[in-house]
Amino acid sequence: MSSSIDRPQSADLTGSVKNAALTVGGGVSLLWLMFVAQTLSFGLMDGLAIAPRTLTGLIGVLFAPLLHGSIGHIVGNTVGFAVLAPLTMLRKRMDFWVVTLFSAVSSGLGAWLLGASGSLHLGASGVIFGYLGFLMARGLFERRVGAILLSAVVTLLFGSMVFGIFPILAGVGVSWQAHMFGFVGGVGTARLLGTEIRKRS
Repeated sequence: MSSSIDRPQSADLTGSVKNAALTVGGGVSLLWLMFVAQTLSFGLMDGLAIAPRTLTGLIGVLFAPLLHGSIGHIVGNTVGFAVLAPLTMLRKRMDFWVVTLFSAVSSGLGAWLLGASGSLHLGASGVIFGYLGFLMARGLFERRVGAILLSAVVTLLFGSMVFGIFPILAGVGVSWQAHMFGFVGGVGTARLLGTEIRKRS
């Protein structure tokens, strides 16, 4: 009798891991394909980055997370994405898509509103900070043991990344605006989803 119960559970777990791996692998592949295309365009695709307070710069809210300024830039964001994105799917994969969308929009609008005139903002780090904010705040709003433990572990291991949202500490040439508003978007998503979970419970 026990084997007839365990097999479907094992199949569900295997399917979830496979789907998460496919999602992360697809995201990484997309980032690198866009980087190759951007490199071959000799700067033409930089027009898809966020140009603060310009009408055409708003298009970057959609495309800027897929663009990167250098090989070091995309490598760093690839690592951040590969580590944090799977953790957003531990409850269900839809959480990943929701936090990705909210963080991309919030980080993009933040960079567009507060970025320096004449600057360009690009890269997936705003979305990655959204994942960080979501994971750190999830336990606070969901109030379940598993979520609280996950938030505690993420805060312990990756909490120092939060310094990247501060202008003085982020470093020269780093879009702290995208980091800050991406993080806020992630926290907001955690609040939205966590509140809904508590209502259903």
